Amino acid sequence: MTRSPASPPHRVVTIALDGVIPFEFSIPARLFGAARDQAGRPLYEVVTASAHAAAVRTTADFLINPAADLSAVRSADTVVVPAVELDDLDPLQVESVTEALRHRRRGTRIMSICTGAHLLALAGLLDDRPATTHWNHAADFSREFPAVRLDQNVLFVDDGDVLTSAGAAAGIDLCLHLIRRDLGSSVANSVARACVVAPWREGGQAQFIEAPVPDDGDASTAPTRTWAMERIDTGLTLASMARHASMSIRTFTRRFRDETGTSPNQWLTRQRVDYARRLLESTDLPVDQIAHVAGLGTAASLRGHLRTSIGVSPSTYRRTFQVQTSRPPRDDHGLLVDQ
Repeated sequence: MTRSPASPPHRVVTIALDGVIPFEFSIPARLFGAARDQAGRPLYEVVTASAHAAAVRTTADFLINPAADLSAVRSADTVVVPAVELDDLDPLQVESVTEALRHRRRGTRIMSICTGAHLLALAGLLDDRPATTHWNHAADFSREFPAVRLDQNVLFVDDGDVLTSAGAAAGIDLCLHLIRRDLGSSVANSVARACVVAPWREGGQAQFIEAPVPDDGDASTAPTRTWAMERIDTGLTLASMARHASMSIRTFTRRFRDETGTSPNQWLTRQRVDYARRLLESTDLPVDQIAHVAGLGTAASLRGHLRTSIGVSPSTYRRTFQVQTSRPPRDDHGLLVDQ
């Protein structure tokens, strides 16, 4: 999404229903509202809408008074349905919302946070499509909507014009993903810094990791993860990380998996690929140099890892996500591309 200074901001309409959960409801306004251009102008306009612009009850001890009714959906670029307490849904409100979603204008993007996916499914927007919701509601969701290809083991699913996220903080991840997709990593990272949240969690990351609190005296692998991130371009190995943590390889691997849900080598590869992606987005470095700096060795290795993780080549990824400037496009070897 590239906009000139004269272009209106991307319009985001967040729908509120009785039983809306305040934390998830607040995410779009907070994240999209923090996206600004270099002159400080907002890049998104966030509007709250409800059936007939009526006040809605939250799951806390206060009401929300939306500024708009559901006709706002017809002028939206993106519509967000945040989490609701499913037992509190009002059938008349549900009917109004699903009708508005079905009759959105062509090209409008729809996203849900947590149990908001229930409304998208009721509107028929998720039939035969991949989607996710909070893991604790996944079994009931699958029984009620068998036509949806539900994946309860991911943070969010981007299916183009329809996107769904898991519970609570996964809504932050999805909003940052959309900002990154719309405006590039520089803006998304600025938003993340302003909101003091992690700038990027891969959508395919597990929703829920069973990580018991360590017994007294148990050492954590967190300091070693920090140490490794500072040396991402060096020849880190499982043995060197275990040695830094003053643990045997077996103990280190077990504790690392308990704390992160993945093995040390898988984690290290993911950090290197993520670092390479940031370099592709923010620099003109040739791919072979990025592969070396990120600790992946060769350009062929980076291409393989990137294609495995997100299904595209480095040059395609760079063209998609690099912040648009006057710099001419270059291929994987840093050479100018004819246009």
